[in-house]
Amino acid sequence: MDTAQGLALIAATVTTGLVSGLFYGYACSVMLALRGTADRTFIEMMQRINVAILNGWFVLGYVGALLFTVVALGLQVVDGWTDASGPTVAALVCYLAAMAVTGRVNIPLNNALEKAGPPERITEPHAVRRHFEGPWVRWNVVRAVLCSGALVLLCWSLILHGAG
Repeated sequence: MDTAQGLALIAATVTTGLVSGLFYGYACSVMLALRGTADRTFIEMMQRINVAILNGWFVLGYVGALLFTVVALGLQVVDGWTDASGPTVAALVCYLAAMAVTGRVNIPLNNALEKAGPPERITEPHAVRRHFEGPWVRWNVVRAVLCSGALVLLCWSLILHGAG
């Protein structure tokens, strides 16, 4: 059981790290680079990114982080609450909060951007961009911070698991 817990924690930590890094990468490079583009270019690139990101590798990390954290916590609870369980619970809460932000804010904004249509046909691209960019960037930072918190907590849980 101890080995299974350790492996589940490692898998949770790695997948959470991948997602945290993705959101961090958007915050410190992708969105900064797009900030300087023309409105139609910005809209086109974000529409393309929103389609391209829906792939198996992304799903593996995004869903895997949740599933592996749940499995790790489940194994900890079955084996008896340990010092590592508290940080694992907190990591799960942080990750679920990040998923909630994604589902309630970022995805609806992505969908609205897609519904605006092809950039060359949008009559007021600046208004479409203004509605999307500010909120999307702010909430992406929130989910990056939440995922980074989850990652730190899972690292702490791994340390405690190893010490136990």
